[in-house]
Amino acid sequence: MKVLFISPHYPEEMLDFTRGLAEVGAQVYGVGELPKGALPAKVQRHLRDYLQIPSLFDEDSAVRHIVQAARRIRPDRVECLWEPCVVLAARVRQELGMPGMSPDVAIGFRDKPIMKQRLFDADLRVPRFARVRTAREAFEAAYAIGYPVCVKPVAGAGSADTYRVGDDAELRAVLGAVERHPEINLEEFIEGEEFTYDTVCIDGEPVFESVAQYFPKPMEGRNNEWITPAQVVFRDPYQPALMPGIELGRKVLKALGMTTGFTHMEWYKKPNGEAVFGEIAARSPGGKLVDQMNFANDFDVYRETARAICWKSFEAKPQRRYHVAALFKRAMGQGKIRRIEGLEEIKQRLGPSLVVTDLLPVGSARRDWKQTLLSDGYMILRHPDFRTCMDMMRFAIATLRIHAG
Repeated sequence: MKVLFISPHYPEEMLDFTRGLAEVGAQVYGVGELPKGALPAKVQRHLRDYLQIPSLFDEDSAVRHIVQAARRIRPDRVECLWEPCVVLAARVRQELGMPGMSPDVAIGFRDKPIMKQRLFDADLRVPRFARVRTAREAFEAAYAIGYPVCVKPVAGAGSADTYRVGDDAELRAVLGAVERHPEINLEEFIEGEEFTYDTVCIDGEPVFESVAQYFPKPMEGRNNEWITPAQVVFRDPYQPALMPGIELGRKVLKALGMTTGFTHMEWYKKPNGEAVFGEIAARSPGGKLVDQMNFANDFDVYRETARAICWKSFEAKPQRRYHVAALFKRAMGQGKIRRIEGLEEIKQRLGPSLVVTDLLPVGSARRDWKQTLLSDGYMILRHPDFRTCMDMMRFAIATLRIHAG
């Protein structure tokens, strides 16, 4: 089994997907912009070979370079789990006449207005929306939908450049902030809690399902530096309060024509219990959610996703043992990390429930909190009891302090 894997080193979780492919018996041929020697050793050891191309983002050129190389390699699969290149992978498959997601299906997982129109046509609950290219179109859409509205890129990832807008003045300001995007998606703002529905699918059928909740909603965490964003993967997602989102997600997968691979969907639970679709991508989630799934189930979903891709099989049995929380801490102040407070107290109180601590060392420059969810360090903790897990998460958020200056 030869797998041509686009961007085997980035984002960070791709290192483990590359490992997973090699561990299930694939010969992995990486494709990317970096020279082979600049790839992390953790990636290089799992690659059979590597193709460096000038750019992944000049899509027409990238297709030509990859197809030319693929005709020599003769891969069995062409895969990508990084959002910006999912359509690129689909176009390569189409050129080579290979199995897997087509460009038309991939666009439905990438272009938010197309995505929502297809789901609306399938009679699924989506926010009212419009694709807008000018300020005039934006104001017309906002009046038709009614404030508050949400503004986001048509093909964005996560909550980057995403804003809640409550009136004309706010919309005017936000349009200036997103003017680098040639078009935007403007949609109804849904009041409610925000969750994920994550799957590994084989031929469109979920063989693994997971649900997480964001604390607070990502848009709030993205736009307020003082907030410590956090998220919890539920031990067992099949509970009455979450089933409306799972049932919605299963219908979304069918309506959009999902094939084989990872999916990451976000949905809202309104105060009345109604589940409303947010958005979905045909790739794995970032922000340590895949690692949280592993800690919740004591298995390796990186490897099992690779097995699904290569062999249409998912051998691991989810153990559903733990609720798993991750929190992402931002330093107070600017410049370099000067001191870290509360870490030992957290370790003593949480004990073995604290499974990962990854903080920037003293002397390191602060990360740009607007560009990375990981911020200046993160922790992952787990516990079988939901209330206890939440209490530990809140304790860690309140106790850990990172100071910069």
